[in-house]
Amino acid sequence: MHKILIIEDDEIIAKSIEKELSNWGFISKCITDFQNIIPQFVEFDPQLILLDITLPFFNGYHWCSEIRKLSKVPIVFISSASDNMNIVMAMNMGGDDFISKPFDLHVLIAKTQAILRRTYSFSTQTNLLEHNGAILNINDNSISYNGEKVELTKNEYKILQTLLENKNKTVSRDNLMIKLWETDNYVEENTLNVNVTRLRKKLLESIGLNNFIKTKKGLGYIVE
Repeated sequence: MHKILIIEDDEIIAKSIEKELSNWGFISKCITDFQNIIPQFVEFDPQLILLDITLPFFNGYHWCSEIRKLSKVPIVFISSASDNMNIVMAMNMGGDDFISKPFDLHVLIAKTQAILRRTYSFSTQTNLLEHNGAILNINDNSISYNGEKVELTKNEYKILQTLLENKNKTVSRDNLMIKLWETDNYVEENTLNVNVTRLRKKLLESIGLNNFIKTKKGLGYIVE
C-alpha cells in the first residue's frame, strides 16, 4: 500500500488527514520534528507528500526544494495561502498540485488517488539510503551531504550501497568483491582497494564526508 507523508503543523488538521487516509487503506505519517524533515522523509520513503506552506523554522517552499534535490516523489501543497502568487510559486518550486484550505477530505482523497495512479502506473519510486545526514540516491548513483552532491561510478556506488545496507556491520572484502562481480566480469582484490580509496577521496573532497568508510583490519569495511 502507498505511503503518504503529512507535513502539516496544525495537529488537528494533520490527524484528521491521517485518519481519513487510514480509512482508505493508506499508510501515513505526520511529521513531528519540523527542523529536521529530510531524515524523516528518507526513513519513511513515501510515495506522496502533503505539504503545508506555513511551517515552523522553514516554509514549505524550502522543504519542497530540498526534497526535489533527492527525489521526484509527488508533492501536493495544502495551504490557506491560496492566492495566485502562492499557487504559482508552489508549482515552480516543484509541487505537483495545490489544494486550498479549508478542503473537503473526500476531495483530498480523490486527488491523492489520481496523482498516485498517474505517477506509479508508469514509473517506480526513487529509493534512498541515509546515514548521519549522508543520502545515497539509488536512482541516479549519487550521494548528497550538507547540500553538496557528487555522482559515483558504478563500482563506487555498489560498494557504498552494500555498506549502507549493512550499516554498523562489518562487510568482508570477499562480500564486496562478490557485489562488484555482479556488474563486472572479473574483479581483482586490487580493484577493490583502488575503488575504496577513490571513493573515500571523493567523499572527503567533494562533499566533506571524512572517515565515513572505516577499515576493520583483517575483516573488511564498515559505515557506522
